[in-house]
Amino acid sequence: MAKSERSKGEGLVVVGSVAIDTIETLDSRATEVLGGAATYFAVAASFFTPVQLVGVVGEDFPKTELDWFRKRGIDLTGLEIRPGRSMRWTGRYHEDMNVRDTLSFEANVFDGYSPELPGAYRDAPFVFLANIAPALQARVLDQIRTPRLIGADTMNLWIETARGELEALLRRVPLLIINDEEARLLSGERNMIRAARKILAMGPTSLMIKRGEYGVLFFSGDSVFSAPAYPLEEVFDPTGAGDTFAGGVMGYLAASGDLSPAGVRKAIVYGSVVASFTVEAFSLERLRTLTRDDIERRYRQFVSLTSFDVA
Repeated sequence: MAKSERSKGEGLVVVGSVAIDTIETLDSRATEVLGGAATYFAVAASFFTPVQLVGVVGEDFPKTELDWFRKRGIDLTGLEIRPGRSMRWTGRYHEDMNVRDTLSFEANVFDGYSPELPGAYRDAPFVFLANIAPALQARVLDQIRTPRLIGADTMNLWIETARGELEALLRRVPLLIINDEEARLLSGERNMIRAARKILAMGPTSLMIKRGEYGVLFFSGDSVFSAPAYPLEEVFDPTGAGDTFAGGVMGYLAASGDLSPAGVRKAIVYGSVVASFTVEAFSLERLRTLTRDDIERRYRQFVSLTSFDVA
């Protein structure tokens, strides 16, 4: 198989939000663009393997975007279309793009939504629970039969308001992917090593901590792996970068089937590479023109940047 071709891979299901965003930066604004954690994840993963998307949108969701999903090999059998408006989020970034304000949020058709997996999805070996309420994530797990790997994300809101449900979920999830702020809040520790130790004691066997421009830390047992972020001259819009990272990681793992330590480390680098493209434009615009060859080229550059001789 040529590297530019996408592997057939094993089944990968993602459950989460599919939304319409309005994004403001100091220099520009994008109105009514594609958003949602599951959206970024699914598109990123689709560079490596077919994806099965579970979520809900309103009747106002653009048909052109649904067509684009299908062209990318994203199965939409599990995406419900309900009367009403799709989920909407409006955010504004500060000069420091690690800081943003939510100006408005409308759950709309997502309010009261409970994921129901199509029968064919329930045997998927790879499953990712994007950032939704822990009770909904648990409902998805109840429908999955024999997974090889389950990954999950969460956010400050659920850590603060649904901690009991989240802790119950973590006992069922082998891989947790969160950012450094979430890791501190969940663990009560400022130091990432101590934070990781506490989080792994809650149930996950592996933990990836996203640290933005500082890269990713991966913890599994007594093993620690640190990967830098790909250096960029300019970050245009960081929205969805973490979801894209997770999609790249899980997509590569589903395509390769390699869950060895070396395979997971390689997946982390691929996830970082795809995320580095996402931030180059608003929304998913850069991913619309991205090719697997582009990803492989930057992957090789990433490896070159981090390689050194041990004498």
